[in-house]
Amino acid sequence: MKKPLFISLCLLFAGVARAETTVTLEGVHNCCKGCTNGIVKAASGLKDVTVTAEGETVTIVSKSKSNAKKAVEAIMEAGYYGKSSEAETTASSSLPKTEKKLTAATVTGAHLCCQKCVNAMTEAVKSVPGVTEYNIVNKEKTFTVKGEFSESDLLASMNKAGFHGTVAK
Repeated sequence: MKKPLFISLCLLFAGVARAETTVTLEGVHNCCKGCTNGIVKAASGLKDVTVTAEGETVTIVSKSKSNAKKAVEAIMEAGYYGKSSEAETTASSSLPKTEKKLTAATVTGAHLCCQKCVNAMTEAVKSVPGVTEYNIVNKEKTFTVKGEFSESDLLASMNKAGFHGTVAK
């Protein structure tokens, strides 16, 4: 009788002591309370996930790797980007493999809650070789870019500045 009880207790404690997964994203754009709230809110619907954002560092703690990965994806979908050492949960920028030149593009999904966000995004976009015109507006979810530039250069510059978005041609 003692052996099954011991085995049951071991199984119970093994389940309780399951290791949490922690993912740290570095370089995330987080200039104000609106950014912080957006980052935390992005993953708020996921079970057993806690997100904290302090400066350019976002920490995700989850009871499962799959939910940690979902949290990273949700944060990216909300318009933020960061680098992580966790290979399975790293925010990937999904840079296109081709270097096709664009003359115009619309970027959607970028987080632009305040003028500081707009200024940071403007600096990122105008640093892209070949960009000649852009229209980035506070509180908007889309903006346009014109010139002769590559999609991968545009996305890489946005990612470097801590932003994520999708380019529609």
